[in-house]
Amino acid sequence: QVQLVESGGGLVQAGGSLRLSCAASGRTFSRYSMGWFRQAPGKEYEFVAAISWSGESTAYGDSVKGRFTISRDNAKNTVDLQMNNLKSEDTAVYYCAASVGGPSASLLRISPYWGPGTQVTVSS
Repeated sequence: QVQLVESGGGLVQAGGSLRLSCAASGRTFSRYSMGWFRQAPGKEYEFVAAISWSGESTAYGDSVKGRFTISRDNAKNTVDLQMNNLKSEDTAVYYCAASVGGPSASLLRISPYWGPGTQVTVSS
């Protein structure tokens, strides 16, 4: 099992940057693919980004491609999400997820391993 806790959320102006971090407990972190999802008020969960256990493979949602970058440090049991050129529509609660499968949005979505989330608010 793995437990996840996100941090780094906050209030930022449009065009600014923010870096989210997800800390994982457990000694098997490197076996998990990791990902980020977000949920805006009144909307469904949206896939943001995913990264394979090795970090060699990544995937991004269409709305964040070219602006967000996912990375991981298996020695520190962390996965980060660097968010640049933020827009008001990026406002949401951001969640970290882990899956024993590949870096697939569908597998991460149904995984039981999700963090409690961190709020990101982008002011226009």
